[in-house]
Amino acid sequence: MSTNAALLARRQAAIPHGVSSAHPVFAVRAENAEIWDAEGKRYIDFVGGIAVVNTGHRHPKVMAAVMRQMEQFTHVSFQVTPYENYVELAEKLNALAPIEGPAKTIFFTTGAEALENAVKIARAATGRAGIITFAGGYHGRTMLTMAMTGKVLPYKKKFAPMPAEIYHVPFPHAPFEVTVQDSLRAIDMLFRADIEPERVAAIVLEPVQGEGGFIQAPEELLRALRKLCDRHGILLIVDEVQTGFARTGKMFGIEHSSVKPDIMTVAKSLAGGFPLSGVIGRAAIMDAADPGGLGGTYAGSPLAIAAALAVLEVIEEERLVERANQIGAKLKGKLEAISQRNDSVPISSVRGPGAMVAFDIVATRGTYEPDAEMTKQVIAKAREKGLILLSCGVYGNSIRLLVPLTASDALLDEALGMLEGALTA
Repeated sequence: MSTNAALLARRQAAIPHGVSSAHPVFAVRAENAEIWDAEGKRYIDFVGGIAVVNTGHRHPKVMAAVMRQMEQFTHVSFQVTPYENYVELAEKLNALAPIEGPAKTIFFTTGAEALENAVKIARAATGRAGIITFAGGYHGRTMLTMAMTGKVLPYKKKFAPMPAEIYHVPFPHAPFEVTVQDSLRAIDMLFRADIEPERVAAIVLEPVQGEGGFIQAPEELLRALRKLCDRHGILLIVDEVQTGFARTGKMFGIEHSSVKPDIMTVAKSLAGGFPLSGVIGRAAIMDAADPGGLGGTYAGSPLAIAAALAVLEVIEEERLVERANQIGAKLKGKLEAISQRNDSVPISSVRGPGAMVAFDIVATRGTYEPDAEMTKQVIAKAREKGLILLSCGVYGNSIRLLVPLTASDALLDEALGMLEGALTA
């Protein structure tokens, strides 16, 4: 049997250190919300492959759907000979997405691909080039999406120059002393100092920033952006890669507001662990690109499409939208209780819609002085106890909780006991 240490040594010799791993343990098996490592140790998974397995690892319905598809064909490329389940999934997402009027959907493989193509579609539809995004936002690691991402370290260091016509403005968050009005004034300044609104194709944002620290976009901001876009002919693109498919207690994160975007990007939990992403948008906008201008050899894998159709059934049948709210209430209630303990690591800002929950670790109770080092220590202690966690946030001091929505209450209670131990040990 290989040990984690032996596998880590092989990893370090064979794989560049530019791709990091949060934990020095190697997964060999996973079921629902549990993972077992190379040495047989069992962990409760509060990361879910970074929000990829909302329906749990290897959900039986998803696995069965993929097996059936494997018996038919694994790949032909939709651009050569199309297949029905691609069309069926597009029809379902067109009906589910909070898009005004008729919608169309195209599939890709990764979240970054979806964002890249959303920008291509927006530029084709508007004839404009400029893209406005937000500080703290994360949209991917390709050259374009890296430029759109509002965080230098670790995503942009050593990779300059960035693609042109990408502009960033502050994202509202009280601990950072940034208000909605600050964000809107920054956009107005962009229009006066850097780019006229008639050259802006789209404004792109996450309804809840993921890597940025699980910071929810205020309704006031979303309404103002929708009004601004309508006034200037700019498209509003909502990045639902991490927030989609029941995680936030709605099918999509933007549904916590009354705002309807022009384009949405989806990925992660769409296919229950199989690589699949998509762009959903108003039909007239989605048809702006010429035939052949969009696509990809592996885009819309038939195996992933089959998995995604099963995922949508699981979300509905197991009422995972409601379950997300139940899980979130349990997580936040426990964290609030821990925050009141005098013997705990100082934590603040327990937040997040549904089961997209995060909290910050700070140096001094009652203040906001980020403590990234203590955050690392808490994550390591949790792992020792059998709980897999992941940090986020612009200062590296936020811990995000992304437990599969299929986890039982008993498993949640066990994991929260581990988390409490890591915060108070």
